[in-house]
Amino acid sequence: MALAAFINSPTGPMTTHFWGPIANWGLAASGMYDAALKGPEIINERMSATQILYSGLFVRFAWAVQPRNYILASCHTANVLAQSNQLRRWAEHKIATEPETGGATVRNACMGAAGAAAGIGAMIAASTPLQNSLKGGSGFLARMATHPAGPFYIHFWAPNFKWALSINNLMDYDRPTDKISLSMTSALTLTGLIFMRWSFVITPVNYSLFAVNCALSSSSGYLLARKVKADYFDK
Repeated sequence: MALAAFINSPTGPMTTHFWGPIANWGLAASGMYDAALKGPEIINERMSATQILYSGLFVRFAWAVQPRNYILASCHTANVLAQSNQLRRWAEHKIATEPETGGATVRNACMGAAGAAAGIGAMIAASTPLQNSLKGGSGFLARMATHPAGPFYIHFWAPNFKWALSINNLMDYDRPTDKISLSMTSALTLTGLIFMRWSFVITPVNYSLFAVNCALSSSSGYLLARKVKADYFDK
């Protein structure tokens, strides 16, 4: 009875609410797989750092959507830990292999991360007073301030921050194929495809989530195709 109830539940395996988060476990699994079996030279530090912020936002997003999705929250928590470990490996490798410049590169990266964290903190602190001031007006800005998928709610920021993943992919369009992670590009492509569907079955329906996942699946799919072609067809 318990199994049947789970299968037919709003977040059970008969729904996209189940398979979307399961696909996102691929991101964490990719980080764990690469850490266990691949060298640190393939680590894309920009993508790992971006995924930490992205998954942190989606932990909150998973708690806010209806139905609340614990699988999504757990997989993104795991991804934060996996990608943090990848950044640690990248930093250690950089310092060990580039003794003259590696330390400075890592310090600059840490300063950039601290600056980003300070900026995000300032935005969070200012958001409530700004939202309250806009609510008192009328027209577009007032509607924007109260819309559940508007810029003052996690329904806006989590999906739209996913654009940063696609931007990273575009910046890496000519990355040497021996430094492309097959597992990571596969996971990003799959999660983009599944979440294109998921964006239409959550409440509220989120068209920005659909658009960003379309871009993610396309850009990641391009890198995946380059990797597969180089590893399996050009030999």
